[in-house]
Amino acid sequence: MLALLLALQNTPAEDLNTRLLAARSATAVLEQWCGEHHFADPPRVRALPDRNAHHPADAEVRAALQVGPDEPVRYRRVRLRCGNRLMSRAENWYVPRRLTPEMNRALQTSDTPFGTAIRPLQPARRTLGVQWLPGATAFRHSALVLDTAGRPLAFVVESYPRSALVGPRGN
Repeated sequence: MLALLLALQNTPAEDLNTRLLAARSATAVLEQWCGEHHFADPPRVRALPDRNAHHPADAEVRAALQVGPDEPVRYRRVRLRCGNRLMSRAENWYVPRRLTPEMNRALQTSDTPFGTAIRPLQPARRTLGVQWLPGATAFRHSALVLDTAGRPLAFVVESYPRSALVGPRGN
């Protein structure tokens, strides 16, 4: 494990991971990364939702969101893309009551990423875990997205593929 951690130092994977850990919004980090690596012009991240995906919130997710068994929790699974580049696969359980009607509508009907839709709430992230992975996925984050009072808005699991790390010219 130490060898893997040493190998990751100063790599694009470590750089992106460090930025995500320090950020309030993964979407903002991905848009900045996309622009720096010239993946698209303009560097806009869009969410391609799987409208057929259903995954009810289990007791662990509900506890993290601080909601009871009867509180509605919506599930959204998306692929975040910048241009033709896959940046992330994300699962998101969120509490619609804690968002505005406009935010809920955008999440249900558009390609707006969660972080973009809720930006007016000035959200913050609390990372719960980072998992380094072999193969096509470099690493995975689990996190809570919080409002300014520290109340959970969403529980997210985000997988970052190696394809998000290398630019078209190898940068």
